[in-house]
Amino acid sequence: MSNVSNVENLSPQIIRQVTKEIGSLCRNPPEGIKLFMSDEDVTDIQAIIDGPGGTPYAGGTFRMKLVLGNNFPSEPPKAFFLTKIFHPNVSSNGEICVNTLKKDWKPELGIKHILLTVKCLLIVPNPESALNAEAGKLLLEQYEDYSLRAKMFTEIHAKPLRSTGDNCSSEDKSSDGPQAKKHAGDKKLVDKKKRDKKKTLKRL
Repeated sequence: MSNVSNVENLSPQIIRQVTKEIGSLCRNPPEGIKLFMSDEDVTDIQAIIDGPGGTPYAGGTFRMKLVLGNNFPSEPPKAFFLTKIFHPNVSSNGEICVNTLKKDWKPELGIKHILLTVKCLLIVPNPESALNAEAGKLLLEQYEDYSLRAKMFTEIHAKPLRSTGDNCSSEDKSSDGPQAKKHAGDKKLVDKKKRDKKKTLKRL
């Protein structure tokens, strides 16, 4: 295997536990969070968090990853946003600073707890432990400016891809383009409808 993974450093028991929890989260994801499991490497955990309504991140989808270290679960995983975001607790390289992932960590908390904590951080940032000093300062002193900047980042970096096929238009033109493009778009639409339907059911 070319990419370095932590699988060989974790005990089979831990790997089984992680696989089981992620499998269950993929089947019953927490609201507004969608998990992806890598078949090759269970320590590569990625998720998409929907920007919570009523925040500057609303309408955006934020991809994040958790990195399980050699001492997991005694030590918490590291968490990173792969989508660019303007947030007091996220550094320029995407690292997320969350107390739950540091001093408040307990081995039994598990992956779902971490994902929900990161989602909560989008709703209630913590300027005291800011990794992005500018965002922390604006949040405390000029909320309006903070909100505008965070919305702009969401608009530019976190909007779900429209089904225009921009990202693959060059290949599409040479092959059976519009059909392939339409198909990709339809799948996104179907997925979105499914999600919307779930949300509606949850509300009822």
